[in-house]
Amino acid sequence: MVVLLTGASGFIGSHLAEALIAARHQVICAVRDPSVKRDPRFRYVAADFTRDFDASAWLPRLQGVDVVINAVGIIREHGAQSFDAIHVRAPIALFEAAAQCGVRKIVQISALGADEQAQSRYHLSKKRADDFLSGLSVPSFVVQPSLVFGPGGTSARLFTALASLPLIALPGGGHQQVQPVHLDDVVASIMAMLDAPAGQGTRVAIVGPEPMSLRDFLGTLRTALGWRSAHFIPVPMPLVRLGAAAGRLLPGSLLDPETLQMLERGNTGSAARITELLGRPPRAVRDFIAAQDKAPTRLQAKLAWLLPVLRVSIALVWIVTGIVSLGLYPVQESYALLARTGITGALAPLMLYGAALLDLAFGIGTLALKRHRRWLWLAQLGLIGFYTVIISFRLPEFWLHPYGPLLKNLPMLAAIWLLLELEEPDRPHKK
Repeated sequence: MVVLLTGASGFIGSHLAEALIAARHQVICAVRDPSVKRDPRFRYVAADFTRDFDASAWLPRLQGVDVVINAVGIIREHGAQSFDAIHVRAPIALFEAAAQCGVRKIVQISALGADEQAQSRYHLSKKRADDFLSGLSVPSFVVQPSLVFGPGGTSARLFTALASLPLIALPGGGHQQVQPVHLDDVVASIMAMLDAPAGQGTRVAIVGPEPMSLRDFLGTLRTALGWRSAHFIPVPMPLVRLGAAAGRLLPGSLLDPETLQMLERGNTGSAARITELLGRPPRAVRDFIAAQDKAPTRLQAKLAWLLPVLRVSIALVWIVTGIVSLGLYPVQESYALLARTGITGALAPLMLYGAALLDLAFGIGTLALKRHRRWLWLAQLGLIGFYTVIISFRLPEFWLHPYGPLLKNLPMLAAIWLLLELEEPDRPHKK
């Protein structure tokens, strides 16, 4: 059959696209720019969920389409990507056009919790599109996944990183209820829906085999990865809410008042329907990570928090060095050291304060920059290397100093090189 898939470059959508192709369906991916070089196995049509709010915009894209699968979604708003646009107006226009074109079935990937008790703007926006779809005379499924765990997923990276910590902080003790489901089971369930009978907006909870507390989830993940029993520390909820309020201001943060509210509400449902679709119970958390994936997953989990710790420590070295050079260390002694390297007169204060400001800039840049870090690391390596060579020739006794001021440049260089190698910018995957 011919399937129009939106969100094909997303976490669930990309895996769903592969499953559809493997099942020999024809897949049309709705993307912003179909002219970009993409996978030749798929067809592409231009679509923009921030602008395509009228059914007439979708009608030409739906000619000859049998099934529509909407896998577009955001967890936080950014610029034109608002909940109203991405979750409500564009999907409603798509569903209306699909009904006019006579498609055989629509599958809407929503979220568990988008129901009558919904409170967050995320859930409420999903519910509006779900309710509209249910009012159309088109066979349709509203897929409501719980927390989805799978390779490359944001939640998988987050929870494996948390599970790897030597001391795991839990909001209020970690009694919040979750029911994680593996990505493979989500995709397999949706594939089964293509041939399953559907009513109008048939809601299907896509969940793991049973509810569990957040504490048990992290503990089970940790055990599955082969680590010793976890050590937990409860964090009072007022502090968690304060952190969530601060997280709202941080780009990319997964913790904000809305996500915290969703966690506190719980994220559970009946596993009966997914078991029926799969023909077996969904995968348990203890089986989420295959044996061959344990070693790389362990490494990625550790690096998820060790690299930021390393980055902050390097930033502090630059910042403190800059502050010390600006006057905390006796200026005359700094000038005396500069004189021994051949820098005197009017050039001395320029070099002293210029180097101090450069150190501060490196430190602030290390903390603040999210992109183009490669050039920052190269500049830092170059400067430390330059300092090391000059001091080696002009002040060689520092190699034999009991505090090892030059020797400590070696682990500093190695740490920056490690960041240079491991923090290459992510390149978007084009489906």
